[in-house]
Amino acid sequence: MNNKGTSIVIASAKGGVGKTITTLNLAGIFEMLQKKVLIIDFDLSGGGISVALNIPNGKSCYHFVDDYNNNRYKEFKNYITKYDDAIDVLASPKDPRQAGKIDPKYVEIILDKAVFNYDVVLIDTTHDLTDFNVLTLDLADHILFMVTNDPLDLKNMRSLIAIFKDLDLHNYKVILNESVFPFKGYFGIYDIKNIIRANIDYVLSKDFYIKNIDTFIMNGKIITLDKKASSFFAKDYTTLMGICTDIFKEGEKHEDA
Repeated sequence: MNNKGTSIVIASAKGGVGKTITTLNLAGIFEMLQKKVLIIDFDLSGGGISVALNIPNGKSCYHFVDDYNNNRYKEFKNYITKYDDAIDVLASPKDPRQAGKIDPKYVEIILDKAVFNYDVVLIDTTHDLTDFNVLTLDLADHILFMVTNDPLDLKNMRSLIAIFKDLDLHNYKVILNESVFPFKGYFGIYDIKNIIRANIDYVLSKDFYIKNIDTFIMNGKIITLDKKASSFFAKDYTTLMGICTDIFKEGEKHEDA
């Protein structure tokens, strides 16, 4: 692959907002769009991508960094685990003690290798503003901020977006994920926009609440690749498809410019 791919961070201001599941669902949509996808699990001390996909413990971000630092690195593919023909995974360390040994300076190296080997690089992160995560946000082409209809989450998101505005960073979109807490309806869209002082670009509706999501996880399945689910959740599939196609349209605009 000669063309440079696009990198997308799925981020949030609070845990438990559906980042990992959304990352997987976007990977499924990009596969449907015939893109070669890499999921990077940068939740270094507790990543769930490999667990959710039933991928066996193998090489991880830690092994890449350790080999690179000790002149043993040969090929990027040696650290990748295949999920299917279109989706690969660069896993988080299986031993949390290894997480602290990954210097933030390797974020740029990993992303540089990734975007020249894949059409799309999806990066799952924690919500903490560590040096590692801040650098990841700074280097990514696109950022998707996940937020829920939860007062604490909304207040945290307002602070996070204020930081981005102060830094004059505008390469982000906000996704309101109503499917996480479908029975909570504290605020309407207008109120949420006022609270976070930013636009809501996409909404995953309450209808996307999946009662049997544990079954998908236990079976290592991606929801958006399930034909029955795609029919049942057609509205939210359209939203996810819109997110993916909009990202590529923006990329084409930047190339033309």
